[in-house]
Amino acid sequence: MPPPLRILGIDTSLRSTGVAVIQSDGIRHQAVTYGRIHAPASWPRSQCLVQLQAQISEVITKEKPDTVAIEGIFFCKNVKTAFILGEARGTVICTCAAAGLPLYEYAPRKVKQGVVGRGAADKSQVAMMIKKLFGLSQVPQNDAADALAIAYCHATQLRTSSQTGEQKTL
Repeated sequence: MPPPLRILGIDTSLRSTGVAVIQSDGIRHQAVTYGRIHAPASWPRSQCLVQLQAQISEVITKEKPDTVAIEGIFFCKNVKTAFILGEARGTVICTCAAAGLPLYEYAPRKVKQGVVGRGAADKSQVAMMIKKLFGLSQVPQNDAADALAIAYCHATQLRTSSQTGEQKTL
């Protein structure tokens, strides 16, 4: 059995990024910390990106994760929204890479499938299952639940792939 890893899960967004750190040996999973990075709607995009970089750096410094898992790119009908999300993802990827952390990407459907058993599950189903899987006293806020789900998805891959296989290293 591999030694426990600390996995930073990130559900990237410009205004409300979910972050979570879990510890896992691939079988047992423990939520270390989770929450979200919130930026007010009144802030310009540049200020949101600077805060995102600073807050992710702070989590990395404080929690010392071994690896990072993020939500993969998904189809977005609105081109402007896609570009803004791309800028936020770029900020997160660059921050994690600068910290020397290996980064893995998981498709949203794969995360939902791994947590709920159904790739088309909605956010409330994911949050309820995350509460159960980690034995939390309350259902986490949606973005934090998504970050926990992404980290959990990566942790379960450790059993089957030893960090190789389907996931894409960025």
